[in-house]
Amino acid sequence: MRIGIGYDIHRLVPGRKLVLGGIEIPFEKGLDGHSDADVLVHAICDALLGAAGLNDIGFWFPDSDPAYKGIDSLILLKRCHEMIKNKNFSIKNFDTTVFAEQPKISSYREAMTDKIAHCLDCKVGIVNVKATTTEGLGMIGKGEGIAAMCVALIG
Repeated sequence: MRIGIGYDIHRLVPGRKLVLGGIEIPFEKGLDGHSDADVLVHAICDALLGAAGLNDIGFWFPDSDPAYKGIDSLILLKRCHEMIKNKNFSIKNFDTTVFAEQPKISSYREAMTDKIAHCLDCKVGIVNVKATTTEGLGMIGKGEGIAAMCVALIG
């Protein structure tokens, strides 16, 4: 068994759609990034890659490569999953937390969990998505960004 940790943070900006866990969430701002900037999926990717000893998402999918401009992060997650399977690992479970003041994601949590589980061709029960605020502190608390972290267990 191996454990990996992933973390990602992006700035909220006008003119972009907000995608978290592969789900588009209606909001007046979206996350700025080279891809769709889905911080939740990026954190999962990094946790899985880290657990398998495969470097990080930026190594495999650099933001300097135009091939990844605007890419759906679920495509990157599928590729990360293939990489860990190629090293004979399987996902045992992972636990995630989204850090955001707005929007509230509780009504999207189940859809995110389903979407991620489907992407990874795994049981919904091994995917856990939670959310919290930063109680108004820092850039997240001021509504300037959203972050996510993930701990993954593979074996």
